[in-house]
Amino acid sequence: MRYFIVEEDKSAGYTGDVDASHKWGLPGVDSCPTCKATWSDTSRAYPSVDLSSVASLADFVEARAEPLEEYERLRELVRPLCPPGAQLEPGTSLGPLVGRAQGRFGSLAAPYPWWLLVQREALDRLQAERLRGLKGCPTQLRFRQRNAPELLELELLSAGRLHPDCLPPKRELRCTRCGRFGHTLPKSRLLDATTIPSGMDVFRLEDFSTVIVCTERFVDACRRLGLDGVAFLPLPLSPTR
Repeated sequence: MRYFIVEEDKSAGYTGDVDASHKWGLPGVDSCPTCKATWSDTSRAYPSVDLSSVASLADFVEARAEPLEEYERLRELVRPLCPPGAQLEPGTSLGPLVGRAQGRFGSLAAPYPWWLLVQREALDRLQAERLRGLKGCPTQLRFRQRNAPELLELELLSAGRLHPDCLPPKRELRCTRCGRFGHTLPKSRLLDATTIPSGMDVFRLEDFSTVIVCTERFVDACRRLGLDGVAFLPLPLSPTR
């Protein structure tokens, strides 16, 4: 099986633009006691999560940084409402996309590298191909145009990691207290074959959540169905030992 990075196809000529954010989110961390970093990562999102029943809902509306202990308290408060195994790092986005959209969109769209939107008809056709792990979540995007598309957001679970050969040697990259991963996305990328998930044809990487990865099965289905709007860049796979 081959794997690919999913990115916006800038050559497709679509004019679609999205100005939105997710309805809720976890706070960032303010000055981790171990690594001293203040940080958050809003690229990881679970749009199926509904926090409307949470008593302290206001705690998840404003983007901000909190002491590590407060972030951990809020994280455990919402964990039962999230998909099994969800990675709930500081800044994780929750709930539907809310905002404005305009222009022409392809069958799929990646207005940001870490979002993957899909038109309703395209998702139905992909699901009919029996691709695995495709969960489309409603958005709350407002269009000021006729014949506006119905855009859904694919909920991308975290799975798979880049191979250690891509990263600096002999360096501790993840804080043992807050979990911060202290390395930028390498230009040369190699998917670790030992971390490939089963049962998923599209996912985001565990260690670099801005990277969306899909299988050859997903690419073949999109091409066979004539679905456009995104490009597929080959992602080399490390040899198994």
